[in-house]
Amino acid sequence: MSARVFRQAVAAEWGKVWSVRSTWWCLAGGLALMVLSAVAVGAGAATDAVREGGGPIVASEPAVSATIFAQFALVALAMLVVTAEYASGSIRATLQALPSRGMMLAAKAVVVAVVLAVAGVVSALAATLAVGMVLSLEEFGGMVTMPAGEIAQDVLKAGMYFAMAGVLTLGAGLALRSAAGTLTVVFMLLLGVPLLAMMTGSSVAVELSLRMPLFAGLAFMGSTENLTGGPMPYPAAEGLGWLVLWTCSAVIVGFVVLRRRDA
Repeated sequence: MSARVFRQAVAAEWGKVWSVRSTWWCLAGGLALMVLSAVAVGAGAATDAVREGGGPIVASEPAVSATIFAQFALVALAMLVVTAEYASGSIRATLQALPSRGMMLAAKAVVVAVVLAVAGVVSALAATLAVGMVLSLEEFGGMVTMPAGEIAQDVLKAGMYFAMAGVLTLGAGLALRSAAGTLTVVFMLLLGVPLLAMMTGSSVAVELSLRMPLFAGLAFMGSTENLTGGPMPYPAAEGLGWLVLWTCSAVIVGFVVLRRRDA
C-alpha cells in the first residue's frame, strides 16, 4: 500500500472527526473537567500545605492528577471515531473506499492520537495556568510555583497519556463495536478495576492494579496519586512501558476482531 493512499486515508478520517459536533463537545468537556478538577485538587493541596507548614505546589502537579477525571471526555471522543460508524452503518462505506482494514485502523489511530495529544497538552496547560492564578491568591497563601521546565514536561506527558488512552479506546471500540459496551469496558479498565483492586487490600491485587493503564500513566507523568499513600513503586520509564503494552494489546485485539468479522 502506497504512502499516498495512507495519507488520503488519514485525511479522510481527519475530516470525519471534525465534521461532527460530538468532537467539539467532548473536547470542551475534557477542557472543563481538566481545569475544574485541577483547581479543586490544587486548592485542597494548598490548604493542607498552609495548615501543615509545607512547601509550595508546582502548578502542573494538580493538572496531572486531574487526568483521572478529564480522561473520560476525551476517551468518549476516541470511542465515537469507530462506534459511531458501526451504529450508522457507514463503516461499510469506509471499508469499500479503503479495503485494507489494517490501513483503516492505522489511519484512525493516527488521527485519534494527534487529536487527543493536542487536546491533552492544551487542557493540561490551561489547567496549570488556572491553578497558578487561583493558588497565587492570598486565601491560599500564594502556595504555588511555576517552573517552566517542569511544567513543560508535565504538560507534554499529559498529552502523551491522553493519546495512548485514546488509541487503547479505539482498539476496544473495534473489538466491541458498541458505544455502551466500549465505554463500560474502558471505564472499568481505566478506573473501576484498579479502584476495586485497591479496596481489597490484598498486596497482590494492589500490585496488579498499579500496573494497569491509569496508574501506569500516573507513574509516567510523575504523579504520586496512586491511592496507597506512598510513592509509585516503579519509575516513569516503566510506567510508560506498561502503558504502551496495554495500548498495543487493545489495538491487536481490535485488529483481530476487525479482520475476522464482517462490517
